[in-house]
Amino acid sequence: MPTKDKTRGETLLRLARTAIAQRLGQNATEPTEADWLDQPGAVFVTLTQHDKLRGCIGSLEARRTLGEDVEVNARAAAFDDPRFPPLTAAELADTRVEVSILSAAEPIQFTDREDALRQFRPGIDGIILEYGPHRATFLPQVWEQLPEPEQFLAHLMIKAGLPAYYWSEGIRLYRYTVEKFKEGET
Repeated sequence: MPTKDKTRGETLLRLARTAIAQRLGQNATEPTEADWLDQPGAVFVTLTQHDKLRGCIGSLEARRTLGEDVEVNARAAAFDDPRFPPLTAAELADTRVEVSILSAAEPIQFTDREDALRQFRPGIDGIILEYGPHRATFLPQVWEQLPEPEQFLAHLMIKAGLPAYYWSEGIRLYRYTVEKFKEGET
């Protein structure tokens, strides 16, 4: 993952906020063009209000340009996250935007649940869990709320629609890292 670049972060955050504002019918300034926005990329856009989650949607794999992925996921986080009602124009000023650029996911090789837990790197790894049709992920930022690997995995299982302490040899786990930019942080 490249070194964090303030200008790059400002551009991504402005792009996300502009996509949301335009969908709300507000005039918003377009961010400057940058060639790196045309490169493939996968991002998650997280919205918070008063430090509480207000929406989070993203891509686990790069399937479109970084710029397009930011715009699409910003609008989805604001208006299509099934956990929340669509964002209103009145809420936008109180909403903080965070953009996380994901690295490519790598499989975690493990022998059992305990072995998998030992390999988790709290605060560093985003984890993807797959089991049959069940799939879920937590960004590395989730470690702030769930700092213990066992607790992290239990909540990830629930998010995937499985019992918290379910285990099967068919479970697949993957890790990734993120380059994170958040409004109000330097």
